[in-house]
Amino acid sequence: MKILASAAIAAVLVAAAPQIASAQSDASSFKRDKHTSVRQRPRPDYEAAGVRLGAFIAYPRLTVDVERDDNIYAVAADETSDTIWRVKPEIALRSDWSRHSLSAFASSSINRYSDNGTEDNEEYTLGLNGKLDVVRGSFISGGLQYQKLTEPRSAPTSPVAALAPIQYELVTAALTGVKEFNRLRLTGDLSSKSYDYEDGRNAAGELDQDFRDRDQYRYGVKADYAVSPDTAFYVSLTGDSRRYDTDSARDSDGYILSAGVDFELAQAVRGQIDAGYMKQTYDNFVTSTGRRVDDISGLSTKTKVEWFPTELTTVTFNATRNIDESVVANSQGFVSTTGSVAVDHELLRNVLLSGQANFGSDDYEGIDREDKRSGAKASVSYLMNRRVGVFLTYTYLKQKSEGANAARSFTDNKLAASLALQF
Repeated sequence: MKILASAAIAAVLVAAAPQIASAQSDASSFKRDKHTSVRQRPRPDYEAAGVRLGAFIAYPRLTVDVERDDNIYAVAADETSDTIWRVKPEIALRSDWSRHSLSAFASSSINRYSDNGTEDNEEYTLGLNGKLDVVRGSFISGGLQYQKLTEPRSAPTSPVAALAPIQYELVTAALTGVKEFNRLRLTGDLSSKSYDYEDGRNAAGELDQDFRDRDQYRYGVKADYAVSPDTAFYVSLTGDSRRYDTDSARDSDGYILSAGVDFELAQAVRGQIDAGYMKQTYDNFVTSTGRRVDDISGLSTKTKVEWFPTELTTVTFNATRNIDESVVANSQGFVSTTGSVAVDHELLRNVLLSGQANFGSDDYEGIDREDKRSGAKASVSYLMNRRVGVFLTYTYLKQKSEGANAARSFTDNKLAASLALQF
């Protein structure tokens, strides 16, 4: 029933696509495309040509990874290292229409461990996206996506005692409508996420995960006002409803009220700076001692700023703060704060260097626990030609859990080499 309801969004897009005419104009006070980041820059000699199929173009791709991980179980002591092999076939199908757009994609990742076969897993993704250009300054876009994923051992919600990583299904649907009135732009959003976790096993037997199955719905409106062609201020209100299949005590409703500015300055800076107030209310959650928990509330943000010191270098700053779900007893959720700075540099037209530093903290409500994370990532991308690319990536992650209910602390180092073939 959940999947059928989500599929209705995609069905509307597909059915209406040939019927809606467009007079969309490129002139808009909300376009932010004066600068091109290193990752966005066109490279015609190294981009996949694709295979034409009527009014669509197919882009097949195959990636083979080999990764060395020195702590595959994300534990503090007696770390286990292993070599992981991954094969990732994927294909994207995109329309080549003058108006509207429709795309579909499918991918998988087959992951095999050299010495620890219980960690072997497969992941899959299927998706459909569409956009309808209605009239000038108005469009409707939407998408539907199905994924079968594996929860990383390093995730704060991953059961430490599980004999194998937990797998789950995630169905995501989204619908967005945008209307511009010269300097004013109105946006409406509706999205849903449905999580279905598979049971695991520990040394004592079955490890039930049904209590984590849930649906999350978001619905919001946003109003932008352009004070100039390069700058717009906005306010937004988003509702957040979370419903569990078996553990209704964790059901909650909340909202995020925020304001911000999005801009693109001549001084080679563009981005969105956002700040607001978030609140999530849990009416039925009671701890094991009989105490009713408080609501979770506080500052929210979803900020991204790009700086272009030269045409060959892009520096990106990100910051987010939101309320996430907890699987820990006596805690209904936690406030997650993350931040990062990344640098991309075009050493040569076909050689890209990237580096990133990030941090994060999860502050749990109702119990004494805070998980702090820091990490770094560095990569080299060598595009040999339009069909072959080689990549080398190093990733570092450190987590420190503090408090009377502290969980695990660990460090993890990964070094991966990848070969990508595309057509």
